[in-house]
Amino acid sequence: MHPAAAGMADGVHLLGFSDEILLHILSHVPSTDLILNVRRTCRKLAALCLDKSLIHTVLLQKDYQASEDKVRQLVKEIGREIQQLSMAGCYWLPGSTVEHVARCRSLVKVNLSGCHLTSLRLSKMLSALQHLRSLAIDVSPGFDASQLSSECKATLSRVRELKQTLFTPSYGVVPCCTSLEKLLLYFEILDRTREGAILSGQLMVGQSNVPHYQNLRVFYARLAPGYINQEVVRLYLAVLSDRTPQNLHAFLISVPGSFAESGATKNLLDSMARNVALDALQLPKSWLNGSSLLQHMKFNNPFYFSFSRCTLSGGHLIQQVINGGKDLRSLASLNLSGCVHCLSPDSLLRKAEDDIDSSILETLVASCCNLRHLNLSAAHHHSSEGLGRHLCQLLARLRHLRSLSLPVCSVADSAPRADRAPAQPAMHAVPRGFGKKVRVGVQSCPSPFSGQAGPQPSSVFWSLLKNLPFLEHLELIGSNFSSAMPRNEPAIRNSLPPCSRAQSVGDSEVAAIGQLAFLRHLTLAQLPSVLTGSGLVSIGLQCQQLRSLSLANLGMMGKVVYMPALSDMLKHCKRLRDLRLEQPYFSANAQFFQALSQCPSLQRLCLVSRSGTLQPDAVLAFMARCLHVVMCHLFTGESLATCKSLQQSLLRRSSCHTRSSPSH
Repeated sequence: MHPAAAGMADGVHLLGFSDEILLHILSHVPSTDLILNVRRTCRKLAALCLDKSLIHTVLLQKDYQASEDKVRQLVKEIGREIQQLSMAGCYWLPGSTVEHVARCRSLVKVNLSGCHLTSLRLSKMLSALQHLRSLAIDVSPGFDASQLSSECKATLSRVRELKQTLFTPSYGVVPCCTSLEKLLLYFEILDRTREGAILSGQLMVGQSNVPHYQNLRVFYARLAPGYINQEVVRLYLAVLSDRTPQNLHAFLISVPGSFAESGATKNLLDSMARNVALDALQLPKSWLNGSSLLQHMKFNNPFYFSFSRCTLSGGHLIQQVINGGKDLRSLASLNLSGCVHCLSPDSLLRKAEDDIDSSILETLVASCCNLRHLNLSAAHHHSSEGLGRHLCQLLARLRHLRSLSLPVCSVADSAPRADRAPAQPAMHAVPRGFGKKVRVGVQSCPSPFSGQAGPQPSSVFWSLLKNLPFLEHLELIGSNFSSAMPRNEPAIRNSLPPCSRAQSVGDSEVAAIGQLAFLRHLTLAQLPSVLTGSGLVSIGLQCQQLRSLSLANLGMMGKVVYMPALSDMLKHCKRLRDLRLEQPYFSANAQFFQALSQCPSLQRLCLVSRSGTLQPDAVLAFMARCLHVVMCHLFTGESLATCKSLQQSLLRRSSCHTRSSPSH
């Protein structure tokens, strides 16, 4: 903050505000800037910047301006006051800088995920943090628990919460944490080493120390693809199967693909069914499919359920989970992604194109009235014609929703009838400057610039969003959509065509999203009836809190029809940080990067385009203008030579660290 900022602003003296208001303003300033710059402007701000509410918690994650010198100086000036510190993802900081955390002797909680730390440095640092109760670290190849000092192990014995990301088969520091109440495990182990050697979880067998779970309340494990991750997590679970913690309240395992149930895991689940009452549950689909486990599980004020991709019928959902309509007001999050039969009474007889049983959804909504997060994606949820029985009309009763994920076909107004012509997607007038004529026979709606509502108020999707004004996270994804570069699933080259019901969802429905003034994260995928993308402009104009945007396969697959509208939208996205585009034949040209340059907060860009093109000079100019961009992934149809040349040019321009990884 410049000293002049403490002066006059529109005739109002900044320092004339109360301390409470000033503290709230200062809470949005990055910690390094707050202590090293703002604090030096005047005496009043110097005192306020040292207020406990501002310096007890320091967040450095994703603060890409936090250099080595700044972090060291920050720790030197307020290190003794810091009680919670997050350096998650600060990959650019060397271990010698991260080691300065040892000076923060009052630390109760520290997150070092993504930081470079050897076993010896970790030992030295933790030895000084006697008050530590919550820790997050990575366990990388070369980690050696025998190098941990007795003082370090004493600190770990008092840790109650541990988040551990594994990049090598190991128990990590878990055996030292004898007081664990909350254990979060992330398995990111590759099946082979860089030299090509095959890894095995058997490397852990025979270790003298094993995890201590007697006080455990929360167990969470998320696995990346690969057999080695499954092999290692079984070793962690084997200890649980011997003696299930009596205070266990949450048991969650997230596994991509199939994960066969073993004798040990079966014993564990049987023991859980007999001895504990859970508040949160997530299991691999193969453990639930065809099992009567849910029928025997006991739940006590549950707040989280995930049955992703399970063959769970609506009848089982009502009887075994909701217990025939039992009051589940405590439930805050429900994931039914990929549960294609969850809204029909019988999973054996239902076909994908069949309508849902609205009475099942009605029971679900009535019982779980306080839901904040709901995921119904990756399935065909078609509503039949009937007053007040549409899926969108029923979901509109969930006024507490903050996150919603739906298949595109579920928001279509009704099934097309044989005596009615196929519905044409409504189309906004394209903003001036892109000169596209209105097609004859296509319904036109007022431009988003006219100040009038673009979407038709009679649309069930429009009404749904009107009743959920505080929605922050929205996903509208085609039932048959599969990403060309998925995170946790195998890539599928021959994707299925869009659902026929999705043909009636187009620009008008996209424009309806503009009602969500608090929207922060938006995903739109496989909307074949987007004609111009004009609804995107409405979103850019009205959703000023938008931080993350992901667009995939909009409109006809043969060409990119929404490029002018996207360019116009980006002009208004002043807070956008993450942009992901997945579209075949996309042309990343000067016009696109010029529009993208008008997003001053942009930090990450990912473009996935089969047979797409890019202009290297436009990329270089964009990166030169947008200094906050730290990740630029371009997966297009360009040659390997072009990509390597562009990468070298970017590396030569980068003075701090690599900010781009173009791929062919």
